[in-house]
Amino acid sequence: MGQENKNQTWVSEFILLGISSDWGIQVSLFSLILAMYLVTIVGNTLILLLIRLDNRLHTPMYFSLSVLSFVDFCYTKSIVPQMLSHLLSARKSIPFYSCVLQLYVSLALCGSEFFLLGAMAYDRYVAVCHPLHYTVIMHGGLCLGLAASRLVAGFSNSLMETIITFQLPLCHSVINHFVCETLAVLQLACVDVPFNKVMVAISGFLVILLPCSLVLFSYACIVATILRIRSTQECRKAFGTCASHLTVVCMYFGATIFTYLGPQSASSAEEEKMIALFYGVVSPMLNPLIYSLRNKEVMAAVRKVLERCR
Repeated sequence: MGQENKNQTWVSEFILLGISSDWGIQVSLFSLILAMYLVTIVGNTLILLLIRLDNRLHTPMYFSLSVLSFVDFCYTKSIVPQMLSHLLSARKSIPFYSCVLQLYVSLALCGSEFFLLGAMAYDRYVAVCHPLHYTVIMHGGLCLGLAASRLVAGFSNSLMETIITFQLPLCHSVINHFVCETLAVLQLACVDVPFNKVMVAISGFLVILLPCSLVLFSYACIVATILRIRSTQECRKAFGTCASHLTVVCMYFGATIFTYLGPQSASSAEEEKMIALFYGVVSPMLNPLIYSLRNKEVMAAVRKVLERCR
């Protein structure tokens, strides 16, 4: 214990190792990530504006989509600007409290997104399985309550994980990551962290498996309902209402489960970087594209706005 206290130092800032130390790769990544970041900002902003301007999109499903786009917008802003500046910097440092804030905000928004996808699955379940009662069940109060409770759950979970991570004594200041991430920060601790790892596992169960279970249950009911529909046209319509959400769900939960809950229980640092890059850059860019290109109502709203501009 005395040796641990001796080695412990007050960390005023952290050094992030980033994705690569090769200058050519960093410049290429800067260009690629900047382009994806701009597409993300423009795409999610357009989704929010379209839903706000077109009365036909003032429905529970598009309300949930607007919340999801807002969370994607904020999540990207919490990670990508710092990542871009570090890609062109020789010294990739971040102050201690900025690191705490980044971990808290990014973790909260990521968790909120999983919870929101679960709530959107329930919305699709009601739309397909109880279409005549859809507007009665998915009323404004319930939509607001679901969105607010999901955000509160995400931020509460993040607060717990952030507190138990940064109350540990730290002996190092070099983080093998391009952002402040829980498992990467835990590697700096002077002491064994079995409790923290258990809490991270519990957090993963709450944030990933619970929403995933709700999604699986909802779509099991949806498939059972669709199989009872005799009309081919009605079947296609029912599948069409779920296609965009199901695509996003498979993208999010599939990547997470494969990375963290796959055969290899302990993912490597490089795998953690790739999954963080996927959630922080790739996925927020793809979401508005998936929901717009695969959705006739959104495309109709785009055409309507373009006609007004002309």
